Amino acid sequence: MDWTRFALAVLIAGIVVSFSDWLFMGVLYHDRYNDNPEIWRKPHGGHETGGVILSTVLAFVTCAVFAVLCGWLHLHTYLATLGLALALWLVGPLPLISTNAVFIKLYPGVSISHATGWLARLCLIAVTMTIVLK
Repeated sequence: MDWTRFALAVLIAGIVVSFSDWLFMGVLYHDRYNDNPEIWRKPHGGHETGGVILSTVLAFVTCAVFAVLCGWLHLHTYLATLGLALALWLVGPLPLISTNAVFIKLYPGVSISHATGWLARLCLIAVTMTIVLK
């Protein structure tokens, strides 16, 4: 594996994914997050800088692991990497977010937005990896 291309792919995917996360998990249904303020660690208007930084770092980790997995499985086409993205989404984020939606008081649109955001995140990583690592 060409480590320069790997680093470039992770950097590009991480930046793209950060914007996707901002849209799906921050902007959409922003007003509905405070329907049940007691479920959040920080009160409304509290500083969330630490959480945002951690979330961004984890997005780059997700990109790196996805790239390694694609290389390990020899997945280099759009169909293959997008198939991996869909499989990972069905195994991880979708069941987790759906289960949380059953037990945590969140507006349904927030849960749907988060689940969709994870699918978008994984698909964007898949496309980026296919373009850069080819």
